[in-house]
Amino acid sequence: MTLGSFFLGMMVATLMGAGYHLWSGGRLLSLLADVVVAWVGFWLGHWAGGQWGILFGSVGALHLGAGILGGLLALALWFVISRIPTAG
Repeated sequence: MTLGSFFLGMMVATLMGAGYHLWSGGRLLSLLADVVVAWVGFWLGHWAGGQWGILFGSVGALHLGAGILGGLLALALWFVISRIPTAG
């Protein structure tokens, strides 16, 4: 993977996390968590795309389509987990 592909992936994942934060609303600390969740989901999706040969939306060495799907799935899971009420 080239440095340009890495930066493109980080930019897309960061925009996904920031967009989710804008949609869901939240404080500054939750912005950091939302972006980190999007990063992890994006790169896991990219990795899975490479392992399983998912090539749609690929840009050079970056499996962008699979990464976006991974990021969206991670953010959807984060949405459900973050809405679970805590005891107390």
